[in-house]
Order: sequence, then C-alpha cells, then structure tokens
Amino acid sequence: MFISIAMGILLITAMPAAADSGYPVVLIHGFQPHQLQAQPNADQVELDGAAYWDEYWGPRAAARIDWPSHQRVTQQISTQYVWPKLQELSSSGLCRDGCLLVTHSTGDLIARHILENQRNWLENAGLEPLNFVATIDFAGAGGGSELADIAINVAEGGGLTNAAMRYAISLWLGITPTQGNLGVLSDLRVANARQLARLPDERVPRLRFVGDATDFWSVTAPFLPGHDDGVVSAHSTCGAADVSNFNSCSPTMNFSGRLTSMSNGVEQFMPYHYPIAMGSGYSHSGTIAAQHEGPLGSVQRLLNLANGETLSVAYERESGWFGRRFEYIQGSQQQTMSEVAQGLLR
Repeated sequence: MFISIAMGILLITAMPAAADSGYPVVLIHGFQPHQLQAQPNADQVELDGAAYWDEYWGPRAAARIDWPSHQRVTQQISTQYVWPKLQELSSSGLCRDGCLLVTHSTGDLIARHILENQRNWLENAGLEPLNFVATIDFAGAGGGSELADIAINVAEGGGLTNAAMRYAISLWLGITPTQGNLGVLSDLRVANARQLARLPDERVPRLRFVGDATDFWSVTAPFLPGHDDGVVSAHSTCGAADVSNFNSCSPTMNFSGRLTSMSNGVEQFMPYHYPIAMGSGYSHSGTIAAQHEGPLGSVQRLLNLANGETLSVAYERESGWFGRRFEYIQGSQQQTMSEVAQGLLR
C-alpha cells in the first residue's frame, strides 16, 4: 500500500494547438511476423495495418503508414509504401501545422529513416516537407533486437543456435524462419538497425514509452541483454546510444518507478531520444493495448518539441514500505500507457 506524500509540477498547457484543435496523429506499426510467409499484396498490407492499431490508436489517428514485414526498410518498404504515403500527406497539407508520429516496435526504426530523409525527398519532388513536432515510440526497436540476430542464425542453420533459442524464436515469430522469408528481420539485426540514420539532421524529439514485462513466460529473456519487454532490450526501447545490459532508462529510477540507484541505468542516448515513461507491468505488445498494467515511472519531465513548444509532464511522489520512494506520471495509476501518452500531447 502506498501513501501519497507530495505532488509534483502540474501539467502545463504545453501544446495549445494540440489542446484546441489537436495535432493529427500518423501511425507506423511494428513488425508483423505472419507476413514473412504470407507475403501480402498492397491491399492486404493496408488491412493488416488497420488491424494492428484496432485496440486503441486506430480510431484516434488521422493517417497510417502501412508497410510489409517481408520487405526491407531502404528498399521496397521505402519506395513502394513509405514514399507514396509521404507524397499523399504532403499534398493533403495534413501536417502543415504539425503532426505527431506514433510508432510501435519496428515502426521506430522506419520513423527514423523517414525523419532523416523526408525533407530531401519531398523538396526534390517539388512538395512541402512534413512538419513532425515529435514522435511517441512505444517499445521502440530502433536499436534492433537480439532475437532478430538469432532468427537469422536459425534460418541460416547457424551452429551457435540450440533448442532453447529455436523455441524462443518460434514463440516470437510463430514460425521457423528460412533464408527465403527474412524480410525486415535483416534490418532488425542490432548492428544493422543501429547504422540506419544514426545521426539525424532533423531535430525531432523521440519520446520513449518503455515496458519491462513479457508475453512469452520469460522464455526470450535469456537471449536479450539486460531488461527487456519480451522482444526488445532496454538499450533499444530506451534509445540508448550503446548496446549494454541496461536495467533501466534512468540511473536513478527502476522500471517500477522506484527512486533508487541503478548501476546499469542508461545515461547516454541516441540523438533526440528521451525516455518519458517506464512501466514494469507492460510487455512489448501491451504498450499499445487497452489494458492497464500498473503505474508508470516518470523519467523525463521537461523538453522542447521540434516547433519550440515545451512539453511538461505532471508527476506525483509516493512512499512505500521501508522508506521506498516512487515517482509516477500523474494519472497512470488508472490510465493505460497509451492513454497517458495521448494525454500528454493534446
């Protein structure tokens, strides 16, 4: 049982345009393993993209960027799916006064590629660049996943894989990968992911929402360094500059929101990556679900958005047994991670 002992700063109306009219939300979904075998056509990719966000974000978004998991980021995903959508968004003027990108999992990596290139692509085509004021990245896989490395070793018959590795990969993918159906898994290899648009010119803040639970009975955890959400390690979800066995997105707070020294907490981040919230009860898929999985630790509380406005996060302090202290994002004791994220940016 917790006893509230203090209240932090109140939420400033940081985004008046969002509060009055709302910044349009553009969604970029994550990796969809079934597409490796199904290899859907464009119509089915669109249907799968809509279904991906059904639980919460779909009805709240103005647009989506759908993409097929059986393709590569800088190849068909960019040329056949991302580029046509960027042209459509530019021509419509949807983002002229600002848009928010909301990503999940591998959508984080694709967003980084978009943010790095969209201005040049659109200007070279005589179109207006898109005005992204921030991204909300749930369970971001922009730093890659060690599971992708293992999956490729399995597909290639690598001698380093064993039965436990194969079982973990089968739980994650639902299939045993082969060399003919790797698709975006190749981009998700940790070394490959971290080389894609590493030093972006666009100063768009990447707001990280991170979980620490799993949907796979911890079977995948031994193959993911440090803490993880069942699919991606904290080095990626937090947005860490380097790969390591991180146990938190902060050196002074654990995933449950408890204020304590974390010897392996992330201290250096990729450019413009800012962890906002951590939740020990949220798994990789649970971060965008409509199920509440406990309060969220308040990590970053004040930052500037790309349009110069300031985001301030309301938090509250609580005390527990044996002098333990916690700092939670206000409202997260009742609201889901997605509800909290949406509330901060409107």
